[in-house]
Amino acid sequence: MKFGICTSLNNAAAVKTAGWDYVEENVQSLLQGAVADEQWQEAAAAKVAALPIPAANSLVPASLKIVGPTADLAALKKYMTTVIGRAQRVGIKTLVFGSGGARNVPDGFDREKASKQIEDFVRASADIAAKHGVTLVAEPLNRGECNIINSVGEAMRYVKAINHPNFQCLVDTYHLWLEDEPLENLKAAMPWIKHVHLADKEGRVAPGLSGKADYRPVFKILKDGKYDGLISFEGNAIPDFAVTAPRVLEFIKRQWNEA
Repeated sequence: MKFGICTSLNNAAAVKTAGWDYVEENVQSLLQGAVADEQWQEAAAAKVAALPIPAANSLVPASLKIVGPTADLAALKKYMTTVIGRAQRVGIKTLVFGSGGARNVPDGFDREKASKQIEDFVRASADIAAKHGVTLVAEPLNRGECNIINSVGEAMRYVKAINHPNFQCLVDTYHLWLEDEPLENLKAAMPWIKHVHLADKEGRVAPGLSGKADYRPVFKILKDGKYDGLISFEGNAIPDFAVTAPRVLEFIKRQWNEA
C-alpha cells in the first residue's frame, strides 16, 4: 500500500520529508496535452523529482468538450494520444478521469447521447492507454461539480459497458459522502476499484483534520476486497504542512489498521 498527496511535483521534497510515498500530479500542469512536443519541458523536472509520480488527475480541460454539441472526438483522440504518451515517459500508470467541466451535460442536451459520447471517448482513450501501459479510472463527482457520473454505481455502468482492461474505477470519499452513496455500491465495485482519493466531507480537508470523518468503514471494504493500490489525499492544502502532513498520514494508517 502506498500513500500520496495530490500536489505539484515542486512540492515532492516536502511530501517525502513528511513520510508520504508519492505525488499525484495534475495533467494540465505536468503533461500539458495542448502544448507542442518541442515546447513541453516537464519530463526533465519529473525525472529529478524527489518522489515518483505514478498518477495524475484533471485529465481533460473544460475547454475541450467530451459531451455536448461541440464535442470533437478526433480532437480528443489527438489530445489523449499526447497526454498518454507523456504519461508513460514520466512513469505515470494511472490517469484519473474526473474532468467535470469537459463531461458536464449542457442544459437541454440529450442525456442518452451524452452517455454515448462519454463511452466513445473512453473506448478510444482506453485503446491508446493500453499501448502505453496506462490505466484510466473513472472518478465519480458530486452533483455540485458535474451532472453525470455522480456515484460509484453510475461509474460502474460505464466500466461494465465499455469492458476494457485499461478503464477501471476510482472511489473518492469526499464525493461518496457528499452524495450519501451506499457502501454496498463500493463493495460491488471492488474488483474494478484501481485508485482511491481521500478527503473529509467537511471542508474537503485532509483526513482527520475536520475531526468528523471515520474512514474505517470504507477501508474495511477496500481491505476485504484485497485492495493494494495507491491511496491519495485530494483536497484543500494541508496547513502548517511540515507539522500536519505527518499527522495526517499517521491518522490514515491508523484508521487503515483499525478497519
